[in-house]
Amino acid sequence: MPASTAPEDGALVRAASIVTASVAQPDARPVVRSFFDDASFTATHVVHDPKTRSAAIIDSVLDFDQASGRTSRTSADAIIAYVEAEGLTVAWHLETHAHADHLSAAPYLQQRLGGQLAIGRAITIVQDVFGKIFNEGTEFERDGSQFDRLFDDGDSFKIGALKAAVLHVPGHTPADLAYVIGDAVFCGDTLFMPDYGTARADFPGGDAAYLFRSIRRLLSLPREARVFLCHDYKAPGRDTYVWETTIGAESDANVHVHAGINEARFVAMRTARDATLSMPKLILPAIQVNMRGGHMPPAEENGTRYLKIPLDLL
Repeated sequence: MPASTAPEDGALVRAASIVTASVAQPDARPVVRSFFDDASFTATHVVHDPKTRSAAIIDSVLDFDQASGRTSRTSADAIIAYVEAEGLTVAWHLETHAHADHLSAAPYLQQRLGGQLAIGRAITIVQDVFGKIFNEGTEFERDGSQFDRLFDDGDSFKIGALKAAVLHVPGHTPADLAYVIGDAVFCGDTLFMPDYGTARADFPGGDAAYLFRSIRRLLSLPREARVFLCHDYKAPGRDTYVWETTIGAESDANVHVHAGINEARFVAMRTARDATLSMPKLILPAIQVNMRGGHMPPAEENGTRYLKIPLDLL
């Protein structure tokens, strides 16, 4: 269930205070460098504290060729090169949710750069649902133990001297989080650029009403907050990929959920739109890997690892 959006929403108040303090101290704002993967339309963000050079990597990508079943690390190696060139120390690998459109490179990046892997505690719901879909058996742990830290709504942590807060924003999936780091908000798939709209809510465990409430919660943050998105698909009439906006711009102009759109209208729109969308091309391999914290399924007796394709189920 989404947390309350009432004035006594302590998690939201704390997150807003972090944004406000960061806006007031420009020299303490987090530095964000984004890497865009055209194949999956995914933006990975490296955010660091300019004072201590401590960093977090958010929503990393492992390159995957579905036709051959081969993985590669070109995208992740570009992040490693940047981290090393900038003299950063990686403290966190943050996942906003269990992605359906790309495989996470977090285990590879952890091996090379260190740092803890974190996701929302509701990943256990995703693991339970998809553990059954893929018939994973009792050997697949559904307790989130593949991750180093499971965040709850309102949790706080630090990246060097930067204060960070966690907001649970379910709707796209039950486990979506937004990370508020200084004046920067990393909202995963919950929001897209204002001219493109919002995330779908028709995956198992998704809910358009929860998504609306989660978005309204995010839009209660200070208007000056920078918003970094996980995806961009080029809205009609736009020729370039973009993944940074502001809370103010989203509130004023998001085509699906701007001020004046109520929950009933949003749910009707989102439900009708989702019914026309095809499944993401990598959803079956991606979920099997990402619900394991980016690790591949265990090898079978012949030493080979396999990904499953359930037939006539989804």
